[in-house]
Amino acid sequence: MRGVITLRDVMANLGLVRREFGSVCVVRCLLAALSRRRTTFLEVALRLKDS
Repeated sequence: MRGVITLRDVMANLGLVRREFGSVCVVRCLLAALSRRRTTFLEVALRLKDS
């Protein structure tokens, strides 16, 4: 298990992510998955602001 989020993971859990973490988190997850950046969900979800 690598822990890296994929577009498939994001789409399968879209409602849950939106309900628990908000729309901004959904957008960041989608962007991370589409850019194929190797990142985990927690890195995306817990980021408070972009550097």
